Amino acid sequence: MDVQWLCAGCIPCLLLTRPMPVGEIVDACGLSQPSTSKHLKVLREAGLVRVRQDAQRRVYALDPAPFAELDAWLAPYRRLWNRGLDTLGRRLDETADDPSEPSPQD
Repeated sequence: MDVQWLCAGCIPCLLLTRPMPVGEIVDACGLSQPSTSKHLKVLREAGLVRVRQDAQRRVYALDPAPFAELDAWLAPYRRLWNRGLDTLGRRLDETADDPSEPSPQD
């Protein structure tokens, strides 16, 4: 696994807290400035972050719109999985309470 791509995952998490200039993102993620800028460019081109100029600095912020779209798309699947997992949880609870069921150690 490419460690830089793994570290770049910290960028969206950082931007959840507040908009940040590139220098702060570099310090927080431990990537080089060129690598951080490269990852930010990919995120910007994908529409996941916005950038604004503040004098000599570029300040990046997470754009919530694409994440809201993703959340809406995932909603039916989340309901399906929640129902299935709730049913599994109830079955496991019933099995744990039923002494006639063999235990995994048997």
